[in-house]
Amino acid sequence: MSILTQNNVSDTELFDCVQRFFSKHRIGMLLKKCNGTKEKGVPSISILKYKLGNVFSQRSMYMQQRTGSFNESFSKNTFYRFLNSAKTNWLRFTSLLASEIINSELDALTDETRVKTFIIDDSLFNRSSCKKTELGSRVFDHTDHSYKKGYRMLTLGWSDGCTFLPINSCLLASSQESNIIGPMKSFDKRTIAGKRRVLAQMKATDSMLTLIDNALSSRISTDYVLFDSWFSNPAQILSMKERGLDTIAMIKKSSRIKYGYEGQALNIKQIYARNKKRRGRSRYLLSVDVMLGKENPIPAKIVCVRNKANRKDWLAFVCTNPDLSEEEIIRLYGRRWDIEVFFKSCKSLLNLTCECHSLSYDALTAHTAIVFTRYMLLAVEQRGNEDLRTLGELFYFLVDEMADITFSHSMQIILQAMIASMQEFLKLSEEQIHAFMIDFGSRLPKYLQRGLNIESVAA
Repeated sequence: MSILTQNNVSDTELFDCVQRFFSKHRIGMLLKKCNGTKEKGVPSISILKYKLGNVFSQRSMYMQQRTGSFNESFSKNTFYRFLNSAKTNWLRFTSLLASEIINSELDALTDETRVKTFIIDDSLFNRSSCKKTELGSRVFDHTDHSYKKGYRMLTLGWSDGCTFLPINSCLLASSQESNIIGPMKSFDKRTIAGKRRVLAQMKATDSMLTLIDNALSSRISTDYVLFDSWFSNPAQILSMKERGLDTIAMIKKSSRIKYGYEGQALNIKQIYARNKKRRGRSRYLLSVDVMLGKENPIPAKIVCVRNKANRKDWLAFVCTNPDLSEEEIIRLYGRRWDIEVFFKSCKSLLNLTCECHSLSYDALTAHTAIVFTRYMLLAVEQRGNEDLRTLGELFYFLVDEMADITFSHSMQIILQAMIASMQEFLKLSEEQIHAFMIDFGSRLPKYLQRGLNIESVAA
Protein backbone atom coordinates (compact mmCIF):
# COMPACT_ATOMS: atom_id res chain seq x y z
CA MET A 1 0.00 0.00 0.00
CA SER A 2 1.33 3.45 -0.93
CA ILE A 3 2.15 5.83 1.91
CA LEU A 4 1.79 8.87 -0.39
CA THR A 5 -1.29 10.89 0.49
CA GLN A 6 -3.64 12.45 -2.00
CA ASN A 7 -2.42 15.90 -0.92
CA ASN A 8 1.01 15.20 -2.40
CA VAL A 9 -0.56 14.56 -5.79
CA SER A 10 -2.58 17.76 -5.46
CA ASP A 11 0.55 19.72 -4.52
CA THR A 12 2.30 18.43 -7.63
CA GLU A 13 -0.63 19.34 -9.86
CA LEU A 14 -0.80 22.77 -8.26
CA PHE A 15 2.92 23.36 -8.79
CA ASP A 16 2.61 22.36 -12.46
CA CYS A 17 -0.38 24.65 -12.93
CA VAL A 18 1.41 27.65 -11.38
CA GLN A 19 4.62 26.89 -13.29
CA ARG A 20 2.70 26.68 -16.58
CA PHE A 21 0.93 29.97 -15.85
CA PHE A 22 4.21 31.76 -15.06
CA SER A 23 5.96 30.44 -18.17
CA LYS A 24 3.11 31.02 -20.62
CA HIS A 25 2.50 34.62 -19.61
CA ARG A 26 6.16 35.57 -18.96
CA ILE A 27 5.48 36.78 -15.45
CA GLY A 28 9.20 37.02 -14.64
CA MET A 29 9.69 39.53 -17.45
CA LEU A 30 6.61 41.52 -16.39
CA LEU A 31 7.85 41.65 -12.79
CA LYS A 32 11.21 42.95 -14.02
CA LYS A 33 9.47 45.69 -16.03
CA CYS A 34 7.78 46.83 -12.82
CA ASN A 35 11.01 47.02 -10.75
CA GLY A 36 10.16 43.82 -8.88
CA THR A 37 13.75 42.55 -8.83
CA LYS A 38 16.46 41.99 -6.23
CA GLU A 39 20.13 42.84 -6.45
CA LYS A 40 21.22 39.52 -4.96
CA GLY A 41 19.95 36.43 -3.20
CA VAL A 42 16.78 34.49 -3.99
CA PRO A 43 15.05 35.64 -7.22
CA SER A 44 11.85 37.60 -6.72
CA ILE A 45 10.00 35.26 -9.05
CA SER A 46 10.53 32.38 -6.58
CA ILE A 47 9.02 34.39 -3.72
CA LEU A 48 6.08 35.48 -5.88
CA LYS A 49 5.46 31.89 -6.96
CA TYR A 50 5.38 30.73 -3.34
CA LYS A 51 3.08 33.56 -2.24
CA LEU A 52 0.76 32.92 -5.19
CA GLY A 53 0.26 29.22 -4.45
CA ASN A 54 0.38 29.41 -0.68
CA VAL A 55 -3.37 29.98 -0.37
CA PHE A 56 -4.09 26.57 -1.92
CA SER A 57 -1.97 24.70 0.65
CA GLN A 58 -4.38 25.64 3.49
CA ARG A 59 -1.44 26.63 5.73
CA SER A 60 0.21 29.97 6.34
CA MET A 61 3.95 30.52 6.20
CA TYR A 62 4.00 30.66 10.01
CA MET A 63 2.30 27.26 10.40
CA GLN A 64 4.52 25.72 7.73
CA GLN A 65 7.59 26.80 9.68
CA ARG A 66 6.11 25.54 12.95
CA THR A 67 5.28 22.12 11.51
CA GLY A 68 8.53 21.79 9.54
CA SER A 69 6.81 21.69 6.13
CA PHE A 70 8.39 24.94 4.91
CA ASN A 71 10.90 23.84 2.23
CA GLU A 72 11.62 27.11 0.45
CA SER A 73 15.16 28.46 0.00
CA PHE A 74 14.43 31.89 1.48
CA SER A 75 13.85 33.10 5.02
CA LYS A 76 10.92 34.90 6.59
CA ASN A 77 12.80 38.21 6.50
CA THR A 78 13.48 37.86 2.75
CA PHE A 79 9.80 37.19 2.16
CA TYR A 80 8.67 40.31 4.02
CA ARG A 81 11.33 42.50 2.41
CA PHE A 82 9.88 41.49 -0.95
CA LEU A 83 6.36 42.52 0.10
CA ASN A 84 7.52 45.76 1.74
CA SER A 85 9.50 46.90 -1.30
CA ALA A 86 8.54 50.50 -2.06
CA LYS A 87 9.95 50.46 -5.61
CA THR A 88 7.76 47.69 -7.11
CA ASN A 89 4.97 49.10 -9.27
CA TRP A 90 2.22 46.59 -8.50
CA LEU A 91 -0.48 48.63 -10.24
CA ARG A 92 1.44 48.40 -13.51
CA PHE A 93 2.22 44.71 -12.94
CA THR A 94 -1.42 43.60 -12.74
CA SER A 95 -2.30 45.82 -15.72
CA LEU A 96 0.45 44.30 -17.88
CA LEU A 97 -0.45 40.78 -16.79
CA ALA A 98 -4.14 41.29 -17.61
CA SER A 99 -3.13 42.74 -21.00
CA GLU A 100 -0.90 39.74 -21.69
CA ILE A 101 -3.70 37.26 -20.86
CA ILE A 102 -6.32 39.14 -22.89
CA ASN A 103 -4.21 39.76 -25.99
CA SER A 104 -2.41 36.41 -26.15
CA GLU A 105 -5.14 34.01 -24.98
CA LEU A 106 -8.66 35.35 -24.52
CA ASP A 107 -8.90 37.35 -27.76
CA ALA A 108 -8.37 34.13 -29.74
CA LEU A 109 -11.36 32.61 -27.92
CA THR A 110 -13.64 35.64 -28.31
CA ASP A 111 -15.56 36.64 -31.42
CA GLU A 112 -14.61 40.03 -32.84
CA THR A 113 -18.22 41.21 -32.66
CA ARG A 114 -18.54 40.42 -28.93
CA VAL A 115 -18.66 43.55 -26.80
CA LYS A 116 -15.86 44.00 -24.25
CA THR A 117 -16.36 46.09 -21.13
CA PHE A 118 -14.50 47.74 -18.28
CA ILE A 119 -16.22 47.43 -14.90
CA ILE A 120 -15.49 49.80 -12.01
CA ASP A 121 -16.56 49.35 -8.41
CA ASP A 122 -15.19 49.48 -4.89
CA SER A 123 -15.43 47.20 -1.88
CA LEU A 124 -14.49 47.49 1.78
CA PHE A 125 -10.98 46.23 2.67
CA ASN A 126 -11.59 45.68 6.35
CA ARG A 127 -8.90 46.20 9.03
CA SER A 128 -10.12 45.73 12.57
CA SER A 129 -7.23 47.77 13.99
CA CYS A 130 -5.81 50.75 12.11
CA LYS A 131 -3.86 52.65 14.76
CA LYS A 132 -0.51 51.32 13.52
CA THR A 133 -1.47 50.45 9.94
CA GLU A 134 -0.21 53.03 7.48
CA LEU A 135 -3.04 55.19 6.05
CA GLY A 136 -5.65 53.10 7.89
CA SER A 137 -8.83 55.17 7.86
CA ARG A 138 -12.47 55.50 8.70
CA VAL A 139 -14.04 54.98 5.29
CA PHE A 140 -17.69 55.17 4.29
CA ASP A 141 -19.17 51.85 3.23
CA HIS A 142 -22.03 52.79 0.91
CA THR A 143 -23.42 49.24 1.14
CA ASP A 144 -24.23 49.57 4.85
CA HIS A 145 -24.22 53.39 4.87
CA SER A 146 -21.84 53.52 7.82
CA TYR A 147 -18.19 54.28 8.57
CA LYS A 148 -15.80 51.36 9.04
CA LYS A 149 -12.08 50.89 9.59
CA GLY A 150 -9.82 49.95 6.69
CA TYR A 151 -9.69 51.03 3.06
CA ARG A 152 -11.96 51.25 0.04
CA MET A 153 -10.55 48.86 -2.54
CA LEU A 154 -11.29 50.62 -5.83
CA THR A 155 -11.02 48.02 -8.61
CA LEU A 156 -11.06 48.12 -12.41
CA GLY A 157 -11.96 44.87 -14.18
CA TRP A 158 -12.44 43.63 -17.74
CA SER A 159 -15.08 41.23 -19.04
CA ASP A 160 -16.04 39.71 -22.39
CA GLY A 161 -19.19 38.15 -20.96
CA CYS A 162 -17.47 34.80 -20.36
CA THR A 163 -14.37 35.66 -18.32
CA PHE A 164 -13.77 38.42 -15.78
CA LEU A 165 -10.22 39.63 -15.14
CA PRO A 166 -9.16 42.23 -12.54
CA ILE A 167 -6.87 44.79 -14.15
CA ASN A 168 -5.68 47.02 -11.33
CA SER A 169 -6.78 48.54 -8.05
CA CYS A 170 -6.00 51.06 -5.36
CA LEU A 171 -6.54 50.82 -1.60
CA LEU A 172 -8.18 54.18 -0.97
CA ALA A 173 -7.69 55.86 2.38
CA SER A 174 -9.85 58.78 3.41
CA SER A 175 -9.27 61.98 1.44
CA GLN A 176 -9.75 63.89 4.74
CA GLU A 177 -6.80 63.70 7.12
CA SER A 178 -9.15 63.87 10.11
CA ASN A 179 -10.48 60.41 9.18
CA ILE A 180 -7.02 58.80 8.85
CA ILE A 181 -6.28 56.75 11.97
CA GLY A 182 -2.91 55.23 11.11
CA PRO A 183 0.47 56.89 10.55
CA MET A 184 1.29 58.77 7.34
CA LYS A 185 4.82 58.25 6.01
CA SER A 186 6.48 60.87 3.84
CA PHE A 187 7.91 59.94 0.42
CA ASP A 188 9.14 61.90 -2.57
CA LYS A 189 6.05 62.32 -4.74
CA ARG A 190 8.12 61.58 -7.86
CA THR A 191 8.84 58.03 -6.70
CA ILE A 192 6.55 55.01 -7.10
CA ALA A 193 5.93 54.90 -3.33
CA GLY A 194 5.06 58.59 -3.29
CA LYS A 195 2.70 58.34 -6.27
CA ARG A 196 1.05 55.29 -4.68
CA ARG A 197 0.22 57.24 -1.53
CA VAL A 198 -0.98 60.31 -3.43
CA LEU A 199 -3.34 58.07 -5.39
CA ALA A 200 -4.58 56.50 -2.15
CA GLN A 201 -5.66 59.87 -0.76
CA MET A 202 -7.41 61.12 -3.89
CA LYS A 203 -11.17 61.06 -4.31
CA ALA A 204 -12.48 57.79 -5.75
CA THR A 205 -13.79 59.52 -8.87
CA ASP A 206 -10.31 60.93 -9.61
CA SER A 207 -8.49 57.68 -8.78
CA MET A 208 -10.84 55.91 -11.18
CA LEU A 209 -9.49 57.94 -14.10
CA THR A 210 -5.91 57.03 -13.18
CA LEU A 211 -6.75 53.33 -13.17
CA ILE A 212 -8.44 53.58 -16.57
CA ASP A 213 -5.54 55.55 -18.10
CA ASN A 214 -3.13 52.92 -16.80
CA ALA A 215 -5.23 50.13 -18.37
CA LEU A 216 -5.47 51.91 -21.73
CA SER A 217 -1.70 52.51 -21.79
CA SER A 218 -1.26 48.74 -21.26
CA ARG A 219 -3.08 48.03 -24.58
CA ILE A 220 -6.30 46.68 -23.10
CA SER A 221 -9.18 47.40 -25.47
CA THR A 222 -12.80 47.89 -24.47
CA ASP A 223 -16.08 49.16 -25.89
CA TYR A 224 -17.98 50.31 -22.80
CA VAL A 225 -17.34 51.27 -19.18
CA LEU A 226 -19.85 50.04 -16.58
CA PHE A 227 -20.34 51.48 -13.11
CA ASP A 228 -23.10 51.94 -10.59
CA SER A 229 -24.74 55.13 -9.36
CA TRP A 230 -21.85 55.92 -6.99
CA PHE A 231 -19.64 56.97 -9.94
CA SER A 232 -22.28 58.08 -12.45
CA ASN A 233 -21.92 61.86 -12.23
CA PRO A 234 -21.97 63.65 -15.62
CA ALA A 235 -18.36 64.79 -15.04
CA GLN A 236 -17.13 61.17 -14.89
CA ILE A 237 -19.23 60.13 -17.89
CA LEU A 238 -17.85 63.04 -19.95
CA SER A 239 -14.31 62.09 -18.86
CA MET A 240 -14.90 58.60 -20.28
CA LYS A 241 -16.12 60.10 -23.55
CA GLU A 242 -12.97 62.23 -23.81
CA ARG A 243 -10.97 58.99 -23.69
CA GLY A 244 -13.03 57.53 -26.51
CA LEU A 245 -15.05 55.22 -24.24
CA ASP A 246 -18.83 54.95 -24.07
CA THR A 247 -20.50 54.50 -20.70
CA ILE A 248 -23.41 52.47 -19.36
CA ALA A 249 -24.21 53.46 -15.78
CA MET A 250 -27.01 53.52 -13.26
CA ILE A 251 -28.33 57.02 -12.64
CA LYS A 252 -28.63 58.66 -9.24
CA LYS A 253 -32.16 59.86 -8.53
CA SER A 254 -30.84 63.27 -7.59
CA SER A 255 -32.68 66.53 -8.12
CA ARG A 256 -29.34 68.34 -8.60
CA ILE A 257 -28.21 66.38 -11.69
CA LYS A 258 -29.87 67.83 -14.80
CA TYR A 259 -30.21 66.47 -18.33
CA GLY A 260 -31.13 68.32 -21.50
CA TYR A 261 -34.57 67.09 -22.56
CA GLU A 262 -36.89 68.84 -25.05
CA GLY A 263 -35.00 72.11 -24.64
CA GLN A 264 -35.17 72.10 -20.85
CA ALA A 265 -32.82 71.09 -18.03
CA LEU A 266 -34.66 68.39 -16.07
CA ASN A 267 -33.65 65.84 -13.48
CA ILE A 268 -34.39 62.14 -13.92
CA LYS A 269 -37.53 62.23 -11.74
CA GLN A 270 -39.02 65.03 -13.84
CA ILE A 271 -38.21 63.21 -17.08
CA TYR A 272 -39.81 60.02 -15.76
CA ALA A 273 -42.97 61.86 -14.65
CA ARG A 274 -43.44 63.64 -17.98
CA ASN A 275 -43.47 60.52 -20.16
CA LYS A 276 -45.96 57.72 -20.64
CA LYS A 277 -44.59 54.37 -19.53
CA ARG A 278 -44.76 51.11 -21.48
CA ARG A 279 -47.25 48.63 -20.06
CA GLY A 280 -47.48 44.87 -19.98
CA ARG A 281 -44.46 42.59 -19.82
CA SER A 282 -42.06 44.93 -21.61
CA ARG A 283 -38.43 44.69 -20.48
CA TYR A 284 -38.27 48.44 -19.90
CA LEU A 285 -40.69 51.17 -18.87
CA LEU A 286 -39.30 54.20 -20.66
CA SER A 287 -36.61 55.16 -23.17
CA VAL A 288 -35.74 58.79 -23.99
CA ASP A 289 -32.90 60.60 -25.73
CA VAL A 290 -31.22 63.39 -23.73
CA MET A 291 -28.18 65.68 -23.83
CA LEU A 292 -25.54 65.18 -21.15
CA GLY A 293 -23.28 67.98 -19.89
CA LYS A 294 -23.46 71.76 -19.75
CA GLU A 295 -20.65 73.31 -21.81
CA ASN A 296 -20.18 70.67 -24.53
CA PRO A 297 -23.20 68.37 -24.18
CA ILE A 298 -23.16 64.92 -25.76
CA PRO A 299 -26.16 62.80 -26.84
CA ALA A 300 -27.18 59.95 -24.55
CA LYS A 301 -30.05 57.55 -23.99
CA ILE A 302 -31.85 56.97 -20.67
CA VAL A 303 -33.64 53.65 -20.12
CA CYS A 304 -35.90 53.07 -17.10
CA VAL A 305 -36.77 49.58 -15.83
CA ARG A 306 -38.73 48.12 -12.94
CA ASN A 307 -36.88 47.39 -9.73
CA LYS A 308 -37.29 43.63 -9.17
CA ALA A 309 -36.71 44.09 -5.44
CA ASN A 310 -39.60 46.56 -5.24
CA ARG A 311 -42.19 46.48 -8.02
CA LYS A 312 -43.36 49.98 -7.16
CA ASP A 313 -39.87 51.39 -7.64
CA TRP A 314 -37.87 51.91 -10.83
CA LEU A 315 -34.22 52.17 -11.90
CA ALA A 316 -32.66 54.28 -14.63
CA PHE A 317 -29.60 53.68 -16.81
CA VAL A 318 -27.76 56.10 -19.06
CA CYS A 319 -25.79 55.13 -22.17
CA THR A 320 -23.63 57.52 -24.19
CA ASN A 321 -24.24 55.51 -27.36
CA PRO A 322 -27.81 56.46 -28.39
CA ASP A 323 -27.76 53.92 -31.24
CA LEU A 324 -27.56 51.00 -28.81
CA SER A 325 -30.92 49.26 -28.31
CA GLU A 326 -32.66 49.29 -24.94
CA GLU A 327 -32.41 45.49 -24.60
CA GLU A 328 -28.67 45.59 -25.26
CA ILE A 329 -28.14 48.36 -22.69
CA ILE A 330 -29.90 46.28 -20.04
CA ARG A 331 -28.03 43.12 -21.03
CA LEU A 332 -24.60 44.76 -20.97
CA TYR A 333 -25.19 46.42 -17.62
CA GLY A 334 -25.94 42.97 -16.22
CA ARG A 335 -22.23 42.19 -16.60
CA ARG A 336 -21.46 44.54 -13.73
CA TRP A 337 -22.42 41.72 -11.38
CA ASP A 338 -19.18 39.95 -12.39
CA ILE A 339 -17.15 42.28 -10.20
CA GLU A 340 -19.39 41.57 -7.20
CA VAL A 341 -18.70 37.85 -7.67
CA PHE A 342 -14.99 38.70 -7.88
CA PHE A 343 -15.06 40.59 -4.56
CA LYS A 344 -16.89 37.70 -2.88
CA SER A 345 -14.42 35.13 -4.25
CA CYS A 346 -11.35 37.14 -3.19
CA LYS A 347 -12.60 37.67 0.36
CA SER A 348 -14.09 34.23 0.98
CA LEU A 349 -11.72 31.94 -0.95
CA LEU A 350 -8.48 33.78 -1.75
CA ASN A 351 -7.79 35.30 1.70
CA LEU A 352 -7.84 38.92 0.58
CA THR A 353 -8.47 40.48 3.98
CA CYS A 354 -7.31 37.83 6.45
CA GLU A 355 -3.94 36.60 5.14
CA CYS A 356 -1.75 39.70 5.27
CA HIS A 357 -1.42 41.47 8.65
CA SER A 358 1.38 43.82 7.63
CA LEU A 359 1.32 47.43 8.82
CA SER A 360 2.99 48.75 5.66
CA TYR A 361 0.87 50.22 2.89
CA ASP A 362 3.38 48.86 0.34
CA ALA A 363 2.94 45.31 1.66
CA LEU A 364 -0.85 45.59 1.60
CA THR A 365 -0.69 46.82 -2.00
CA ALA A 366 1.59 43.91 -2.94
CA HIS A 367 -0.71 41.42 -1.23
CA THR A 368 -3.74 42.79 -3.09
CA ALA A 369 -1.93 42.51 -6.44
CA ILE A 370 -0.93 38.90 -5.70
CA VAL A 371 -4.53 38.00 -4.78
CA PHE A 372 -5.59 39.51 -8.13
CA THR A 373 -2.97 37.33 -9.84
CA ARG A 374 -4.40 34.26 -8.11
CA TYR A 375 -7.83 35.11 -9.47
CA MET A 376 -6.42 35.56 -12.99
CA LEU A 377 -4.80 32.13 -12.78
CA LEU A 378 -8.11 30.54 -11.76
CA ALA A 379 -10.05 32.46 -14.43
CA VAL A 380 -7.67 31.31 -17.17
CA GLU A 381 -7.84 27.70 -15.97
CA GLN A 382 -11.64 27.81 -15.85
CA ARG A 383 -11.83 29.23 -19.39
CA GLY A 384 -9.43 26.56 -20.61
CA ASN A 385 -11.50 23.77 -19.05
CA GLU A 386 -14.93 25.02 -20.18
CA ASP A 387 -14.34 26.66 -23.57
CA LEU A 388 -14.19 23.94 -26.25
CA ARG A 389 -12.25 26.22 -28.58
CA THR A 390 -9.18 25.63 -26.43
CA LEU A 391 -9.07 22.16 -28.01
CA GLY A 392 -7.64 23.78 -31.13
CA GLU A 393 -8.24 22.14 -34.52
CA LEU A 394 -10.18 19.27 -32.92
CA PHE A 395 -12.96 21.74 -32.03
CA TYR A 396 -13.35 22.91 -35.62
CA PHE A 397 -13.40 19.32 -36.90
CA LEU A 398 -16.24 18.59 -34.46
CA VAL A 399 -18.06 21.73 -35.58
CA ASP A 400 -17.85 20.60 -39.21
CA GLU A 401 -19.29 17.22 -38.24
CA MET A 402 -22.16 18.84 -36.35
CA ALA A 403 -22.90 21.20 -39.25
CA ASP A 404 -23.92 18.24 -41.43
CA ILE A 405 -27.37 18.40 -39.82
CA THR A 406 -28.36 22.05 -39.66
CA PHE A 407 -31.18 23.57 -37.65
CA SER A 408 -33.34 24.16 -40.73
CA HIS A 409 -32.82 20.58 -41.88
CA SER A 410 -33.83 19.27 -38.46
CA MET A 411 -36.98 21.42 -38.46
CA GLN A 412 -37.93 20.14 -41.93
CA ILE A 413 -37.67 16.56 -40.66
CA ILE A 414 -39.97 17.42 -37.73
CA LEU A 415 -42.51 19.15 -40.03
CA GLN A 416 -42.58 16.21 -42.44
CA ALA A 417 -43.25 13.84 -39.54
CA MET A 418 -46.07 16.13 -38.37
CA ILE A 419 -47.63 16.14 -41.89
CA ALA A 420 -47.53 12.35 -42.03
CA SER A 421 -49.33 12.15 -38.68
CA MET A 422 -51.98 14.64 -39.84
CA GLN A 423 -52.67 12.53 -42.95
CA GLU A 424 -52.86 9.37 -40.87
CA PHE A 425 -55.22 10.55 -38.11
CA LEU A 426 -57.12 13.52 -39.62
CA LYS A 427 -57.48 12.01 -43.12
CA LEU A 428 -56.66 15.33 -44.80
CA SER A 429 -56.16 15.54 -48.54
CA GLU A 430 -52.97 16.74 -50.22
CA GLU A 431 -54.64 20.05 -51.12
CA GLN A 432 -55.72 20.64 -47.52
CA ILE A 433 -52.25 19.82 -46.20
CA HIS A 434 -50.66 22.16 -48.75
CA ALA A 435 -53.06 25.01 -47.87
CA PHE A 436 -52.44 24.45 -44.14
CA MET A 437 -48.63 24.58 -44.54
CA ILE A 438 -48.74 27.71 -46.72
CA ASP A 439 -50.92 29.48 -44.14
CA PHE A 440 -48.67 28.24 -41.31
CA GLY A 441 -45.54 29.48 -43.12
CA SER A 442 -47.01 32.92 -43.80
CA ARG A 443 -47.37 33.47 -40.05
CA LEU A 444 -43.67 32.85 -39.40
CA PRO A 445 -40.97 35.58 -39.45
CA LYS A 446 -39.17 36.10 -42.75
CA TYR A 447 -35.87 34.59 -41.59
CA LEU A 448 -37.66 31.37 -40.55
CA GLN A 449 -39.54 31.25 -43.84
CA ARG A 450 -36.26 31.41 -45.75
CA GLY A 451 -34.59 28.84 -43.50
CA LEU A 452 -37.39 26.25 -43.43
CA ASN A 453 -38.54 26.51 -47.07
CA ILE A 454 -42.17 25.65 -46.20
CA GLU A 455 -43.27 25.11 -49.82
CA SER A 456 -40.77 22.30 -50.34
CA VAL A 457 -41.90 20.65 -47.10
CA ALA A 458 -45.56 20.91 -48.07
CA ALA A 459 -44.83 19.45 -51.50
